[in-house]
Amino acid sequence: MNFPKFLLGDNTDFPDAVFVIHTEFPRFVINLENDEIEWLEEFDKHDEDELANETENLIKEASEFYDREVSRYEES
Repeated sequence: MNFPKFLLGDNTDFPDAVFVIHTEFPRFVINLENDEIEWLEEFDKHDEDELANETENLIKEASEFYDREVSRYEES
């Protein structure tokens, strides 16, 4: 099964949270309410250094995805 790069998620136990799930490496879930990230991968030291450089870009992409999805929802 193929998944899109990003998915939206919500849960009634967290009514103010909006989750964006990144399905490609490095997989993670970000809570856009507070920008908290939960990584779904295990990293070695080399990966952690590279990840530190990429994290800001990944957060930006996740936020842009959310904004795009909301605007499409509001248009329909």
